[in-house]
Amino acid sequence: MNHKEKMLAGLPYLASMDGLPEERLECKKKILKYNNLDPENIEEKDALIKDILGKTGKHIDIQAPFHCDYGYNIEVGENFFANYNLVILDVCKVTIGNNVQVAPNVSIYTAAHPVDAETRNTGYEFGKSIEIGNSVWIGGNTCILPGVKIGDNTVIGAGSVVTKDIPDNVIAFGNPCKVIKKITQDK
Repeated sequence: MNHKEKMLAGLPYLASMDGLPEERLECKKKILKYNNLDPENIEEKDALIKDILGKTGKHIDIQAPFHCDYGYNIEVGENFFANYNLVILDVCKVTIGNNVQVAPNVSIYTAAHPVDAETRNTGYEFGKSIEIGNSVWIGGNTCILPGVKIGDNTVIGAGSVVTKDIPDNVIAFGNPCKVIKKITQDK
């Protein structure tokens, strides 16, 4: 198994091996172009973001600037909207459902590093996939950490640090993010 295969499998890998630096560079070139497009050039913007990401719905809107590592590990559903300064470190799969709204300055990190300094200093890193369900709203300045799953119809409050799974149909916020209340028809 080469280092790219290890990365995609969530195993320890070296980001400097097996074409990974070249893939990140190619993605950076596309991102640079995307982030500097004339805002009136909607057709080119739509085509370019669909070229950057691994899979998309028909109608998506990501406001520039946007940044990611590889792009091909990101899947977004129909009617996805992300405001300014979305950062996705996609060394592993990031799956985002339909009708998801993301406020400004949100960070989604699948990348992780060993806690032990000696191991960390070898350059090895690893990742854990992230899943965000359907009809989720993520508030501004939220950070979603590796391995997290956020359920359908959930609201993550601004400024949250999501360190653990969050279930369906809840409002959750804080550092660390925790469920505050269940969403019901009564509001």
